[in-house]
Amino acid sequence: MPVPSPRNAPMSAQSGAPGRWACLSLFAIALGLSSCVAPQGPPQKVSSAVVDRARDLAATPADWAAACGDWDDWDQRAPAFRVFGNTYHVGTCGISALLVAGPEGHVLIDTGTRQGSVGVLENIRNLGFAPENVVAVLTSHEHFDHVGGLWWVNRNTGARVVTSPKAAPVLASGQASPDDPQSGRNPPMRAIPADLIDTVTPGHPVTLAGMAFTPIASPGHTSGALSWQWESCEGSDCRTIVFADSLTPVSRDDYRFADHPAYLRAYRDSIARIAALECDILLTPHPSASRMRDKALAGEFASEPKCGRYAQTVLGQLQTRLTGEARE
Repeated sequence: MPVPSPRNAPMSAQSGAPGRWACLSLFAIALGLSSCVAPQGPPQKVSSAVVDRARDLAATPADWAAACGDWDDWDQRAPAFRVFGNTYHVGTCGISALLVAGPEGHVLIDTGTRQGSVGVLENIRNLGFAPENVVAVLTSHEHFDHVGGLWWVNRNTGARVVTSPKAAPVLASGQASPDDPQSGRNPPMRAIPADLIDTVTPGHPVTLAGMAFTPIASPGHTSGALSWQWESCEGSDCRTIVFADSLTPVSRDDYRFADHPAYLRAYRDSIARIAALECDILLTPHPSASRMRDKALAGEFASEPKCGRYAQTVLGQLQTRLTGEARE
């Protein structure tokens, strides 16, 4: 359970200095929170009527597919729709952002680009939710197309940022990590104050707004990438949802994955972890990677590809990349 504290109070570092992506106190760890997420203060209560009404206000998945067509435009606005239970897609046509809503507050996963994040907040409002009831923003990987809107979302919600230890310095500086295969290729992001960033221990669930989320280490596309697993229910029908990170072997022109054996091992381990996950519904930062449009048109998100097939696909992409490098 979360330990009460002011909502935006920084964590205390293990050294005693505030704010620098530190772990929870021994008291919090004794309660089972071994990850480094700062305890959340009590958010405003959200009435069950508001939570229920969001289902009626949401567009249908088919509406989203029709609005987006075959586009994969990162900033093209799209209507919010319900994936399953209390999980909503509030992102754009080309970039996913997910809202997991509850009576104790809401959790947002990714923000999209700076421009796209404006539409994300609008979609949250269109569902009848107040953005200030978003208590945390979880991150997938530390690139501008997925978390470039963090500063804007934090400014409008007060939500803390929850990320991996390796991604935290990137978010706090706005600059890519030197070990990012795309370092130097992407534009910088607006930095997030370090005292607004919390880190998690992969594999250890964290409780936010009364809901449990498990971070899964997913280095590959970036070194600080995370996937996330949680459960959403409709009555007694509960589904395990996985937001699996991109894991595509994209890089700047002079980067060779084969020249970085430790990184490559971590990359392969990430794929194996995704393949082993319980996964009723697969979602991805780029909707096209999990064939979201096809699933939306069919009205069934608990269909293939799921985690196992997704892992096979990205493993094949990695092998193709390595084969190409060997021929150079």
